[in-house]
Amino acid sequence: MVFPVNKIHVGLPPKQERQVIFAFMIKLQKTIMSLITVGTMAFDAIETPFGKTNQIVGGSATYVAYAASHFVKPVQQISIVGFDFPKEEMEEMTKRGVQLEGVEIVPDKKSFFWSGRYHEDMNSRDTLITDLNVLADFDPKIPDSYQGAEFLMLGNLAPKIQLNVIQELKKRPKLIVMDTMNFWMEIAMSELKIVLKYVDMLMVNDAEARQLTGQFSLVKAAKSIMEMGPKFLIIKKGEHGALLFHGDQVFFAPALPLEEVFDPTGAGDTFAGGFMGHLAATNDISFENMKRAIIVGSAMASFCVEKFGPTRLKEITKEDIDIRLQQFKDLVSFDIELI
Repeated sequence: MVFPVNKIHVGLPPKQERQVIFAFMIKLQKTIMSLITVGTMAFDAIETPFGKTNQIVGGSATYVAYAASHFVKPVQQISIVGFDFPKEEMEEMTKRGVQLEGVEIVPDKKSFFWSGRYHEDMNSRDTLITDLNVLADFDPKIPDSYQGAEFLMLGNLAPKIQLNVIQELKKRPKLIVMDTMNFWMEIAMSELKIVLKYVDMLMVNDAEARQLTGQFSLVKAAKSIMEMGPKFLIIKKGEHGALLFHGDQVFFAPALPLEEVFDPTGAGDTFAGGFMGHLAATNDISFENMKRAIIVGSAMASFCVEKFGPTRLKEITKEDIDIRLQQFKDLVSFDIELI
């Protein structure tokens, strides 16, 4: 980073010059927003109608970090991996501003592994294998260097783990967002409802929103969920977009129509990474800015599905993202005269 030193100390005595530069750097440091992401770093084996891979890097925290790092640095990762997790992947993440001090490496166990097969519609899938491996012992600890982070993204983990992370923070983040799934609703609903009291936003899909509340109407489900604790709610509807709720306010973001969806694995986590990355980069958690963030998240998810794993997230540039965002803008932009 280049500092505009000449513009801030022209003509000052050396002592005052140093004081001004120091004050400037402190101010700059305070404006840098950090994002903690907690979740899995894993291996996936994926089969879709368009192809198959026997092993590729995946995991919720991996997708969130790669997506968010396009907008904000640092991304502070908390996860657990085994001896088999590629060193090259760690180095790639570090290059992109992802800090890995909070990633525990277990030298005598393998990383979490998931295998799944997608149906023709690409919206449903069968889980073939789930090997928890190191994830069975995951007890996340927050490094001192992560304390004070302004944004926290809790990936899809056991509610008890999510709550432990929140309680380990010495200072409450500006925004706490959590993801969950039907599995935790089935085996740990009471614990899940406790965590919901501590978070600002919940991200779930439409089926999970209905299961959590027993309401078929997503509007009624949203009201019920926000009464449980979260002030904001995002309901993801896959290829049909996403809904953002806050009080009586509702915003709908479309999904970009794509000719081919190669692999939807990680699309939801990529959405979360883009969403959180934009909020952290702008340091603005207003409803209006969340509307922009949900479009950013949708744009990043549209890249993710184009290849297996997080491959596309490593390839795209700022220019690619800007073009995709313009496509979203064009998709919903129109003029109309009210009658």
